[in-house]
Parts: sequence; structure tokens; C-alpha cells
Amino acid sequence: MSDTHERTEVACPGCGDRTVHEVLKPGGQATVRCTACGHTHKTTIARTERVDREVVVSQEGDSLAASRTFEEDEEVAVGDEFVVDTPEAILQVRVTSVETGPEQRAEAAPARDVATVWSRVVDNVGVPVTVHPKEGDGRNRETESTTLRVPGDHEFVVGEEIDLADERAEVVGLQIRSDAPEYRHEKLDHEGDRAFARDLKRVYARDTRSSAWSVW
Repeated sequence: MSDTHERTEVACPGCGDRTVHEVLKPGGQATVRCTACGHTHKTTIARTERVDREVVVSQEGDSLAASRTFEEDEEVAVGDEFVVDTPEAILQVRVTSVETGPEQRAEAAPARDVATVWSRVVDNVGVPVTVHPKEGDGRNRETESTTLRVPGDHEFVVGEEIDLADERAEVVGLQIRSDAPEYRHEKLDHEGDRAFARDLKRVYARDTRSSAWSVW
């Protein structure tokens, strides 16, 4: 069996099911061979046109333009993730907006109707962290902000400590991005709640540097 043949999924008379076939002879009535049972037969293969669409990729305030090829009837939706090959790097991105025309946005649309796909990088991300001074510290310290750069699949957990340069802080809240799927709430603040870095808009934490005792 050769690996150089095009493959497609069609109904097999031998198996009585849809299986992957090798295309032995393309054409209006293509000759195909089932990879499951070896049965050879003729069938019509539906051809789907492909379209190139502009993909704007954002990462920590910077943007670059790239392109990606889609099947014309493939749905492009907010929250979808795919790989984009840019001049700088190959990036995993998540769709944040689907532009279908001048100042026209949609949650989802077939690729043929899409003008531009807006996205952000999710394989490596910068997560904003707001650090509050510990209650009962007795010092006049202000809230601080920093950014943690971590892999997109890094998990933050409410109640666990994180390293911030020369200090440690306890995670007390997680703010979820609007394009993140399958979270119960926009804000998570119960101990044990967790979220991936790529899904986070901001992490809230409490400074743990003080030696003063506190139930918090």
C-alpha cells in the first residue's frame, strides 16, 4: 500500500461503512481502495474549494499580519484555536473576533464569508498579576502589578502560591477572558478553582512576605 496516494473518506460497499480510502485514479468517477478491507470501487468525491484569509495575530500589545488556508465552508468561530505560520515563528493562536465586512463582526461565519480573522497568541502568554499587600501587615504598602510570562497551558490555582521575582504571593482570584471556553464564571475566587494561563485576563494575588500572623 503506497503512502503517496491522496486519501479521502467515503462509503465502502465492502465494509458497509464510511472509511478512509486511497484514491488510485482521480476524476469524475474516481477509483478508490478501502484501507480497512482492501475493496476497490468507483465513487464520486466531493471537492471543497479552499480560500486564503488574513489572520491578524496579537501578542502583548504587538500585532502582525499572517494568512491561513481554510475550507470555504469551514466555520471560523470565536474561541477556535489553530496554528499560524508567520515570518517570525509558528504560533498557536485563538480567534478573538471574526470580521465579515467593514465594521461587521460575527461570533462565527463560514470561511467564504470571512474578511479577516483576529486572534491572539496562546502557546506562550504574558499574564497580568495584581498583588495586594497582606492584610494586617501594619505597613503602608501599595498594590503592585507585574506580568508573568508562562506557557499557555500553565495552570493557576486559587489558594496556591506563585513566584514573582524576589517574592511569593498567594493566588486569591482569577479573571477569565471572554473568549475562553467552558468556565463556570467570569471570575473564580474559591480555593481550588483553576484556569489555564491562555484563558486568563488577570490574576489577583496576596503578598505573603509579611511575618505578621493573619487568618488571610
